[in-house]
Amino acid sequence: MRIESIRERLRALGAKPAHEQLVLRNWARALALDAGSRPAEDFLPLALRNELPAIAGEFASLARLRSEHPDESGAARLLIALSDGQTVECVLLPRDGLCVSTQVGCAVGCVFCMTGREGLLRQVGSAEIVAQVALARSMRVVRKVVFMGMGEPAHNLENVLEAIELLGTEADIGHKNLVFSTVGERRVFERLPRGVVKPALALSLHTTRADLRAKLLPRAPRIAPEELVELGEAYARATGYPIQYQWTLLEGVNDGDDEVEAIAVLLRGKYAVMNMIPYNTVPGLVFSRPSWERAAEIARALHRRGVLTKLRHSAGQEVDGGCGQLRARGDRPAAVRAA
Repeated sequence: MRIESIRERLRALGAKPAHEQLVLRNWARALALDAGSRPAEDFLPLALRNELPAIAGEFASLARLRSEHPDESGAARLLIALSDGQTVECVLLPRDGLCVSTQVGCAVGCVFCMTGREGLLRQVGSAEIVAQVALARSMRVVRKVVFMGMGEPAHNLENVLEAIELLGTEADIGHKNLVFSTVGERRVFERLPRGVVKPALALSLHTTRADLRAKLLPRAPRIAPEELVELGEAYARATGYPIQYQWTLLEGVNDGDDEVEAIAVLLRGKYAVMNMIPYNTVPGLVFSRPSWERAAEIARALHRRGVLTKLRHSAGQEVDGGCGQLRARGDRPAAVRAA
């Protein structure tokens, strides 16, 4: 379901812009749909007022908690059932963050990631994306939403941008606290600058070598790392907050001194943050993470060369909720994979 469909239904019930805004804002904030208004009988149209319980039930059905798996860091992996029985996973993060999913599965097929191993089953609607936020907010405070869960947001661009606009205008989430993560699609760099809400951008880089990137991200667009950085730099300068480059550290693959030097050359003088993320174990895959000492050495070497680098501890690793570990666990109805 898309947010625009909800707006159309509210209008059919007599909602004016102020009524529509109230209902959507309260939904995204996990409040009663008529909270904060003048007495409902004085403010909301009768037809809409009578339908609010049914609408609230429909909102709740968009994303239902099937299971919760917390860890000691304060993170929790959530298995979410969508209205058609398909499932996605999202992660409650420490410090009031939430990682949401934008697709059931993923078509990019990153070789070190669990999510794409079954391919793409279907898109997640914009209302289902917001419903993940509303559900999480019913459990704890959420001030930051990262689109880094299951799926490639650029492959579901209309739904993701529609959700971002609602979250950034009505849900009390700062624009730079909405983080759009992508392997890099030209449409992203064309569309994001035109939006009412301009989210922060995280680009999955993983290597400075075009040939290796094609192997690691087999179905990502063939954009050379140099061009990807230039496109990111233009967006960073336009929005006023740095690009976050994501780099999954794979032992013996992209953790060599040659890559460190190439990163320094590629990002020198750029408005950017390099997020180094040691690989999180995925059963059945041959990759391994370098030692923490080696990862820290890489981060220090980049700092010395003028590249702001953060060595990340992926939240939720203890419950298989770290970067690259999300998949739709549990039973799912049979489904036809999307192309």
